[in-house]
Amino acid sequence: MRRNIIFIAFSAILLFGLCGCDMVSGLLPKKTAVKEEKAQAAPPVKGPIVAKINNIPVTLEDLNQEIDAFNAAIPDNKPEAKINTREKKLDYLKNELVRRILLYQYASDKGLDKNPEVQRALEKTKQDLLVIELIREEAANVDVSSKEIEDYYNTYKEQLREPEERQIREIVVSAEPEAKDIMIQLLQGADFATLARERSKAASAKEGGDLGFIQRGTKSPQFDAVAFSDTLDVGKVSNIFKGPDGYYIIKLEAKSGGKQRSLSELWDDIKRGLIFVKQQKKIEDLIGRLSRDARIEIYEGEIK
Repeated sequence: MRRNIIFIAFSAILLFGLCGCDMVSGLLPKKTAVKEEKAQAAPPVKGPIVAKINNIPVTLEDLNQEIDAFNAAIPDNKPEAKINTREKKLDYLKNELVRRILLYQYASDKGLDKNPEVQRALEKTKQDLLVIELIREEAANVDVSSKEIEDYYNTYKEQLREPEERQIREIVVSAEPEAKDIMIQLLQGADFATLARERSKAASAKEGGDLGFIQRGTKSPQFDAVAFSDTLDVGKVSNIFKGPDGYYIIKLEAKSGGKQRSLSELWDDIKRGLIFVKQQKKIEDLIGRLSRDARIEIYEGEIK
């Protein structure tokens, strides 16, 4: 993951013309066959080498990590764009990695890495990467006990139910007298869907007032109070009520969801959530300690 971040960061810098990145000296040391410079310390090469560009090695691990990062950015609906064959890997190596390293070497030879703007950008990227690595290390080895998971489940059991959905039909009119006239027809046995098509001013009228299965919060609070009331049974019609768009009559067609999920079903999700909360607290505690020991000066007058 760390190497992936470095590759992605380098690609972004290259895209904006900030070539000559010392940050990736492990892959791209500042040395070419054309212009010999003093050798810089670089991490030892590990694993099979798949290419050398002016004696700069590219390992199989480097290539695979780049390709993993590339594939992760491809939308699921475009699987054909993913690099998933040997031929595609070779193509990526030749037409992406090799070309990038050649450009990097040339930019270094031109001294572009000495540009103050480039150096500032590299320092900012270095800061970001070090912060990411520090957070990763600080957040490691955080765990939660079985009791913590069980306590959380028992405390929030009701909120952890499956979302309830209800299939609702609606009739919406502008005036209360019209709503009362429709209600009389419904009580006399008129078909709800037919009246919705003929009388409702809502967009759902063309569907016979059918909104499909909806959850709480889909419509207005006034609508939810009636549609998700315990007193409204399947197949029944509500009383007239006023909402944002006029006067409403609704019919409950069906219910789904709303069942209580077991602790075993939610165990992994609860654990991940509790670990995340603990990790966040650990980082906040670290920042608090560092802030107490640091001298921090804010020059508000300089902010325009």
